[in-house]
Amino acid sequence: MIRLKLKQINKLHIPPGKRILVISCEGCREVSYPECDVIAMVNEIAVTGTVIAVTELAYMCSQEHLRLQLQNLDYLIQDFDMILVFSCGVGGQVLRNLVRNVYKEPNIKIIAACNTYPLPGFQGLTPSSYDCALCGDCHLNETGAICPVTACSKGLINGQCGGAKNGKCEVNNTIECGWERIYKRLEQYNATNRAV
Repeated sequence: MIRLKLKQINKLHIPPGKRILVISCEGCREVSYPECDVIAMVNEIAVTGTVIAVTELAYMCSQEHLRLQLQNLDYLIQDFDMILVFSCGVGGQVLRNLVRNVYKEPNIKIIAACNTYPLPGFQGLTPSSYDCALCGDCHLNETGAICPVTACSKGLINGQCGGAKNGKCEVNNTIECGWERIYKRLEQYNATNRAV
């Protein structure tokens, strides 16, 4: 099982007056989801004059399933400056990939509003090529929605180790360095010095 805990609202760095699409994942029954806290946080953000639309989707960790659900929101996505995501770390990564590659909206900022913690018991019903280490301190907002803990063979969260050669990982030279991927993603958004 996993447990979601909301990040502190001031750590989300949401400027007032932005148009925000709130997407929450209602899929996994094995997730401990803080529904009342989510509602309170959305209401607190709305007080700042921010325009908010809220929708619930199921199983955001499944890329194909999420893509099909987002087809109903095609008309909405381009109308927002950012998407605030209430899901595990995998859901945020899958959403970022779809918004960037399928919907061709690279400038929409995806904000992960939750940290993911492990609980004893069975975990994960949906296989995914995206990983979440359940570390409880999600860095997706600073790393272009690529998890540095799982993308880096050494699990480094503060940057590249310096051992990569030609963009390949020092530990496993058959895979791309996770921090090279993160830097390239941030370059796409002209955000190598700020959060995405």
